Amino acid sequence: MTSGVRKLPTGFGRLWTAQTVSSLGDGVSHAALPLLALTLTRDPMALAVVTAAGTLPWLLFGVLGGALVDRWDHRRTMWVADTARAVLLAIPAAAAVLDVLSIPLLAAVAFLLGLGGLFFDTAATAYLPDLLGRDPALLERANSRLRGAQTAMSGFAGPPTGSALLALGRALPLLADAVSFALSALLVRSLPAAPRPVPQARESLLRQARAGASHVFRDQLLLGLALRPAVGNIAFLAVETVLALFAHDRLGIDTYGFGLLLTAEATGGLLGAGIASFLGRRLGTGTALTCTAAVEGLAILGLAAARNPYVAGLALAVCGAGMGATMVLGPSLRQAIVPAHLMGRVASTSRMLAMCAAPFGAFLGGWLATTYDVRTPLYTAAGLLLTMTAVTSTMTSNRRVEAALRAAAPADDPDHPESRDSVQEHAI
Repeated sequence: MTSGVRKLPTGFGRLWTAQTVSSLGDGVSHAALPLLALTLTRDPMALAVVTAAGTLPWLLFGVLGGALVDRWDHRRTMWVADTARAVLLAIPAAAAVLDVLSIPLLAAVAFLLGLGGLFFDTAATAYLPDLLGRDPALLERANSRLRGAQTAMSGFAGPPTGSALLALGRALPLLADAVSFALSALLVRSLPAAPRPVPQARESLLRQARAGASHVFRDQLLLGLALRPAVGNIAFLAVETVLALFAHDRLGIDTYGFGLLLTAEATGGLLGAGIASFLGRRLGTGTALTCTAAVEGLAILGLAAARNPYVAGLALAVCGAGMGATMVLGPSLRQAIVPAHLMGRVASTSRMLAMCAAPFGAFLGGWLATTYDVRTPLYTAAGLLLTMTAVTSTMTSNRRVEAALRAAAPADDPDHPESRDSVQEHAI
């Protein structure tokens, strides 16, 4: 994925700052929410309900949400979603202060936060190619920076902060996340507007949604890119559901130590995001994606076998590196080859497959831990990841990637007049 050297437009800096601020708040909640739930119950299945609730909106509204985003202004969708999530987090914060916090309330809030995330993430994915003129190399650079910032904030700085805030008061992590959403909304609102694709005349929402889903399922490369995170989410949610319990009961890690354990994963994620473009150039994007998926599976296997916090932290760091590189290469490739008028629907369909798989992973993790042992979900997750790597390796091969890029090049050529005008419009 190469192109001439071009600078990222000024508007990208504001988008990067907005997502960095929001990711810090997400990292605070990522550590605090499972620990909050753990103060209310030690039932693995109850913990699984809270984990799964945040992913259910993708199961219920994923494809339709993408069709709506393709109709709506992407920038407005992002800042409205962030504003709504900031207001929503005031509810559990008040409940924590009043000592009426409960598992059902946490699950309901997680569901609504997930719904806001559906619209924000889909709109952001569709907005970025317009901002960057659909240039493959710029998309890799931009996604690398976005992923690096997200990893640094949500995984590196956020979890220890969340654990520390939770020790001071149960409402503080939730309020911190609310503030981050509010600041993100203000920054996103200042971004340059992107032109929306001309809607297809007299086409129903359901028909448009079906067209986006069909585009993914008919294309082997796009389907392979979608299946990997889908199977991966089953595995990772199975791990995440029991990770706090595993860390506490088997590794002897306290509340603050759990935040540091998540930080180890984030450290690896930063490295992975930083070297993603290098791996893509040296190995080819398809081969690089296969290698990073294999690394994730082997790392989870190492986590399952870990007997002390240091080995567990190293395994999570290696897993994070694989995930960081994957989350740069995969989305960048999709944004470079998918037509603009389908981007929201294709992105939401792909994300829906991934997120719909997540509740199954959460309940699988809870069931395996309850029925067998807290390590069993980890071994199962490793097996799923390695199997997925083998199955999808030919679907996302270098040959398929290069063919897709060649097919997309005439419409997305950065020297094409329309693309050049688009970049000039946004580089304010």
